[in-house]
Amino acid sequence: MDRNQQRPRSSILDALGEELIGILTPVSICMFTVVLLVCLLNSSSSSFSSIATAAYSETDSDSPWDKLLGAFLNSLVFVAAITVATFLLVLLFYLRCVTFLKLYMGFSALVVLANLGGEISILLIDRFRFPIDSLTFSILLFNFSVVGVFAVFMSRFSILITQGYLVVIGVLVAYFFTMLPEWTTWVLLVALALYDLAAVLLPVGPLRLLVEMAISRDEDIPALVYEARPVIRDDSRLVQRRVWREQRSNVNDDDVENNVVRSEEEEEQRSEEISVPLIDSSSSSSRPETFLEGIGLGASGAIKLGLGDFIFYSVLVGRAAMYDLMTVYACYLAIIAGLGVTLMLLSVYQKALPALPVSIMLGVVFYFLARLFLEVFVVQCSSNLVMF
Repeated sequence: MDRNQQRPRSSILDALGEELIGILTPVSICMFTVVLLVCLLNSSSSSFSSIATAAYSETDSDSPWDKLLGAFLNSLVFVAAITVATFLLVLLFYLRCVTFLKLYMGFSALVVLANLGGEISILLIDRFRFPIDSLTFSILLFNFSVVGVFAVFMSRFSILITQGYLVVIGVLVAYFFTMLPEWTTWVLLVALALYDLAAVLLPVGPLRLLVEMAISRDEDIPALVYEARPVIRDDSRLVQRRVWREQRSNVNDDDVENNVVRSEEEEEQRSEEISVPLIDSSSSSSRPETFLEGIGLGASGAIKLGLGDFIFYSVLVGRAAMYDLMTVYACYLAIIAGLGVTLMLLSVYQKALPALPVSIMLGVVFYFLARLFLEVFVVQCSSNLVMF
């Protein structure tokens, strides 16, 4: 009997665990690092001025209603600014200003690594009293920042280096967002989840327009996107390896020989079909493989997650860490559960989906449930020596 007939047909959910681990690991590292920085540097006593606090500056003497209204205004201004910036990105991409966009993204990464990274490094040096002179610190910071820009945008570094720098950028930005006022932070997270839902799924959403334009041109969008390693399927004819920034279509035989590894028994068979773990090849052969600024599949079949999702996941658990570690555990489990649900929806609907709404909504709900009910329950059990 043929070996292909003996092997059972794989389901689209067979590789879900591997895909989930591939994207869960960097997200967990990012969240854990932000929580650690919040606990070490006590950012609750710090202040951070940005466009997210342009409409209202929260003070302790304000009433809850004033804080809620001010947080809503701050969120509205921030979401409006992001919307305008995204439509401007669509316009520049439509005008084929790809080089300018890449240079701008590289400059933004340089500012984050040099400015925010340098500031956090100084705080850590002061916290641990680490002896270092200013010249050495400047040289190390310069090299760290420049290598990061080249690793993310300008050159072909190892995938681990690129992934590591993307996680570092997410940690740096997320830590400074945890310095926002408490009410503004929670309302902003909910507003961004709703914006992500609209921008990705609505026909006139800016992110949807951007990706549809990229599909029609068969071009990559210059953006900060984390790409996990694709899962290798043993039952596929081609054993897939990660291809660095290759185009999605019209691959000739020579390119196939360079980018895939064939077994000895199947060396004579040539095929350009790539088996994507979360999508059944029979149902997706006629549709292009792409991703939105959320969670989706790239050309190599790997899961891609926007760096903004890393940032706001970490902001949520970082803000929870300012209250209690119990709320951190609850928020972390909620975010991971939401990410798993999003991946399952991705495998079912076979199209890119926003990664913020489910995880953020679950995280916010579990934060307030843990803070208002779970903590009271655990404290009462501990005070009465009730163990379970």
